[in-house]
Amino acid sequence: MKRTAFYVVAVLAAAAAPALPDWVYEGKWGSPGSQSGEFNQPMGIALAANGNVYVADTYNHRVQYFTWNGHFRGNWGKSGSGNGEFRYPEGIAVATKGNVYVADTARHRIQYFTPAGPFLGKWGSQGKGDGQFDKPNGITVAPNGNVYVGDTENDRVQYFTASGSFLGKWGTSGSGNGQFNRPMGVAVSPSGARVYVGERLNFRVQYFTSGGSYVGKWGSQGSGDGQFNRPYGVATAPNGNVFVTDIYNNRIQYFTPVGSFLGKWGTRGSGNGEFYCPEGVVVSADGSRVYVADTFNDRIQYFRESHPAVVPSSVGRIKALFK
Repeated sequence: MKRTAFYVVAVLAAAAAPALPDWVYEGKWGSPGSQSGEFNQPMGIALAANGNVYVADTYNHRVQYFTWNGHFRGNWGKSGSGNGEFRYPEGIAVATKGNVYVADTARHRIQYFTPAGPFLGKWGSQGKGDGQFDKPNGITVAPNGNVYVGDTENDRVQYFTASGSFLGKWGTSGSGNGQFNRPMGVAVSPSGARVYVGERLNFRVQYFTSGGSYVGKWGSQGSGDGQFNRPYGVATAPNGNVFVTDIYNNRIQYFTPVGSFLGKWGTRGSGNGEFYCPEGVVVSADGSRVYVADTFNDRIQYFRESHPAVVPSSVGRIKALFK
């Protein structure tokens, strides 16, 4: 009788517990090289509303784009300083209407394009003034069209209209609240009310209002849950959860919108679900897939949400009768 009672209690407890998502490997594409569909240290990744995947193929000085499962669609760009040319582009983002924004990092500017690649415009130059940059990296587009940029070497975030008119900035060098030490990834919450910034050398994520007022932070240096060794890419899911590439720990961690640890996956390697310094991350519009730029493995991997099976309480009661 005691054994039966224990079994029933255990099954009922399992049935009542909420099932957290588990991210499992689904697919990959890419290999080292410079041909179509090949990569040389891809760093940035973004998704369009139609499911197309855009990749900043950093050391090939170009952008490539694919279907949701990796079928090559097209590319543009080459090394240079002209319109539509790049020098180590690292960040990439897609606006709601489909235009593609690229942080042309070593050229200290932002360029933007139609979804198929024709050049639309640009802004920025090297410097510390409003609208100038020093190796801009992370970039994201808010629901209202405003563009947020991690101005990495200037230790600040700047934001602009969709066509590049300066709107505002925040941040100074340091480790205090609202200060930065190499801000990298930038992401906006689904509502546009919060801006998340991953700091490479402060080993943390900070988040702010859309106008730059400090709200909160999490993270410290290390390899434990919620700790980082060079956080880089940041992405938000439709439910507000925040995904971070923890590059030297070779893993992805994810958190609630206020930084409570939810889970992680990945180890160092080249197998399925393993990483070698992953940098870019993005979540699909329905929240069911996570795409990762597996930078030093020269590939893209994607993962799907899989909830662990939960035994219904009615089944547990039936099984208990036979114990």
